Amino acid sequence: MTRIKTAIVGASGYTGMELLRLLLTHPGVELVAATSRQQAGETIASVFPRFKGDAQAELQFIAPDPNEIAASGAQVAFLALPHGVAAEIARALLEQGLRVIDLSADFRLNDAAVYEEFYGHPHPATDLLEEAVYGLPEVHGEAVSQANLVASPGCYPTSILLPLIPLLKAGLIEADTIVTNSMSGVSGAGRKADISLLFVECNESARAYGIPKHRHLYEIEQELSLAAGDQVTITFIPHLIPVNSGIATTTIAKLKQGVDAVAIGDALSAAYADANFVRLLGEGGCADTKNVTRTNFIDIGWHHDARTGRIILTSAEDNLGKGAGGQAIQSFNLMFDLGPTDGLQNL
Repeated sequence: MTRIKTAIVGASGYTGMELLRLLLTHPGVELVAATSRQQAGETIASVFPRFKGDAQAELQFIAPDPNEIAASGAQVAFLALPHGVAAEIARALLEQGLRVIDLSADFRLNDAAVYEEFYGHPHPATDLLEEAVYGLPEVHGEAVSQANLVASPGCYPTSILLPLIPLLKAGLIEADTIVTNSMSGVSGAGRKADISLLFVECNESARAYGIPKHRHLYEIEQELSLAAGDQVTITFIPHLIPVNSGIATTTIAKLKQGVDAVAIGDALSAAYADANFVRLLGEGGCADTKNVTRTNFIDIGWHHDARTGRIILTSAEDNLGKGAGGQAIQSFNLMFDLGPTDGLQNL
């Protein structure tokens, strides 16, 4: 197998570390560049001793300079950078012929005005928005395979979109009744110094945040609206829970009048019959984070509450795996015509 020369830009954060963990053993990858402003000049193995013994882990971190990244011979770059920072590096790398998989929020929203509303500053590369493909492989796989710029979805959106999109496409639920609650591990906030994320602040604690307009909300509504063929507005309530990683999401919606609840299971099965990383638990199944952490799977279960006429969907994923690094590698595999599970089997 010819290995794809690959760079990770922002490789020292939690998502960057997850990308390293997966790409260092990916049979189709030759890691040629890993960037970190703080760790430039140090080897991957010295910063992350868990990777000692892997020859590629002797690679030294470099500064996130697009010219230096391109000089490494990289054909593709994963950007694990904060929003607002990723866009200009993405532009520079695209101009030098690299394909880009961006894990920030910079290219997830189709509307630059909405980006400014949710992120507090003008979009830094509006001309690239039309080029970007939303990287949800189970939904946009064909477009992802042809893309030069992939906007990899957020962790919360992935856990919400995959259960809901088939139901909206099939017209089974009342879109204006959707309410979703998600709980995320602390690593979802990134690797940074923040008092609210200290152990003593998070341990033995659970709290809602980002109400009523979390930054992921419009990304979710954008993709749900595309599935429904009409504007969808939902209530989304995220919570922080005292675990390292994992997302558990519960979504409720009213079943449309005259729709048999069995159609819910049928729609999910039809949508994901060939999906390698979507595991359907069926009616009565409840997704559990302990079964998906350190994997690229998302588990989905559902219940019909006949008393209220509502459908209850549960999903679970690893926010660093299927919600970030693993899903980005799914897109990578599509873009370079590799096996759909390459690099993601032994998690």
